[in-house]
Amino acid sequence: MTLSIVIILILIGLLAGVFSGLIGIGGAIIMIPALVFILGMDQYSAQGTSLAIMLPPIGLMAAWNYYKAGALDLRYAMIIAGAFFIGGYFGSKFALGIPEVILRKVFAAILLVIAVKMFFSK
Repeated sequence: MTLSIVIILILIGLLAGVFSGLIGIGGAIIMIPALVFILGMDQYSAQGTSLAIMLPPIGLMAAWNYYKAGALDLRYAMIIAGAFFIGGYFGSKFALGIPEVILRKVFAAILLVIAVKMFFSK
């Protein structure tokens, strides 16, 4: 794994963490498209890696199935998880400092952009 890949993984984790703290999302909605479109992972591996990041609270058994199928990158998952932790802290601090109406609009815009991108991708 190159330094540039590690940096991209950290940025994905931070972005997902910030959005998680900011608008209550971040896992699959941010990480899976980022892993697919930025790092070129296939959908299965991106989903398996995303589940491993959220492993303890929600995805242990599902991630185990992806791992057994060879569709999970543990190194990617660990790096993103660490950055996600930090990003979540800063995202939540920011969210608590802006008006609720703006927060609601940010949430809607992010969901729309990601949905359109995923819908029109190959």
